[in-house]
Amino acid sequence: MVYFHINKLPTKYTGTELKEELRYSNDLLHVLEKEPKVSLIPGIKESMNLLEETIEDDLEHMKSTMDHDAKIGHKTKDTAFFGYKTHIAMDDNRIVTAAVVTTGEKSDGKYLANLIEKSEANGIKVETVLGDAAYSGKDNLKYTNKKEITLVAKLVPAVSKGFRDKNDGFEFNKDAGMMVCPAGEMASRKAKQGKKDQNTNQTITYYFDVEKCKRCLIRENCYKNEAKSKTYSISIKSELHQEQMHFEKTERFKKLSRNRYMIEAKNSEIKNRHGFGTNKSDGLFGMNIQAATTLFVVNLKRILTLMDE
Repeated sequence: MVYFHINKLPTKYTGTELKEELRYSNDLLHVLEKEPKVSLIPGIKESMNLLEETIEDDLEHMKSTMDHDAKIGHKTKDTAFFGYKTHIAMDDNRIVTAAVVTTGEKSDGKYLANLIEKSEANGIKVETVLGDAAYSGKDNLKYTNKKEITLVAKLVPAVSKGFRDKNDGFEFNKDAGMMVCPAGEMASRKAKQGKKDQNTNQTITYYFDVEKCKRCLIRENCYKNEAKSKTYSISIKSELHQEQMHFEKTERFKKLSRNRYMIEAKNSEIKNRHGFGTNKSDGLFGMNIQAATTLFVVNLKRILTLMDE
């Protein structure tokens, strides 16, 4: 008999709350996936696949019955959440200057222009924008270049090696490192195609679960009937991204990037110290009200602190 020792197994949940059971199940899968000697055993692998499918089914059920506005989003490739996102902008004094509340599946990068324009309408002169890789998309590079705004955001790996020139609803999730389709489903795996230093460009191909595509309500013009696979490819790489890659290597970029910790600290404060990690009422309207009141309090506290300095 062979024994396996696995460190840091999550504490088994014994209650009756579905959300907590899903959280425990996700944590358990995440731990097992890091132990290939265990996860590759046929019987365990089969059970893990069944558990993963059950979690997805439960999340879909929750989406349709608990909150008609809330959607499933992804924090990483292995973890999902059900709810909303609040995209925020803040200035050097850590005052929140703009916010946009969306459903959970929305891509962060789509709202950069909106945040900049709202901040400008609130009297902020925007010269430099510091953000994570989600904001380094081609549209944002074009937008900030046109407005003569310096965009300090690292390119995501898939973008630094390629680009998409398509307006088809597919978005790159920088936390999971995967593409997400217009229906909010994440690719199951990816692979690089082609060779370096050839006349033709390399591509990164993302593979989606074709069984989900067959049942998708918006599969028209996306999935061909009876197709045995559904893939999505991006090619490597654009001139605009090459310029950003060069900028990333400069001392100015590196110096400005060091201030990004303030953004994460502010997000943590809003979520953990002010209870913004959980929505207090159902619906996008209720989430907007919660965001407005929470951010008002956060800004008021910061203003009082600045006045005392």
